Amino acid sequence: QVQLVESGGGLVQAGGSLRLSCAASGRAFSTYTMGWFRQAPGKERESLATITWGTGSTYYADSVKGRFTISRDNAKNTVYLQMNNLNPEDTAVYYCAARPRVFGTYDFWGQGTQVTVSS
Repeated sequence: QVQLVESGGGLVQAGGSLRLSCAASGRAFSTYTMGWFRQAPGKERESLATITWGTGSTYYADSVKGRFTISRDNAKNTVYLQMNNLNPEDTAVYYCAARPRVFGTYDFWGQGTQVTVSS
């Protein structure tokens, strides 16, 4: 069982930056693939970024590629999402998720953190 707690959300002006953190409890964090998602009101949940365990390979949605960076610190059981050049369309609740495999569905989810970008 893995518990995930996101932090770092808030209100930022367009063009600004935020760094989200996701702290994981439990052992074997380094063997979990981690992902960031977001969901805006009235929209479907969107996968943003993935970082695998082992090689630490990263994958990004086209909507955030070049602006967002996912990283992990296995010693701290934490995954990060650095978000730069934010725009109002990035306003959403952001979630992290974990799975004990490289590919496939996610088994564990955080409660989410709100990001609001003002124009």
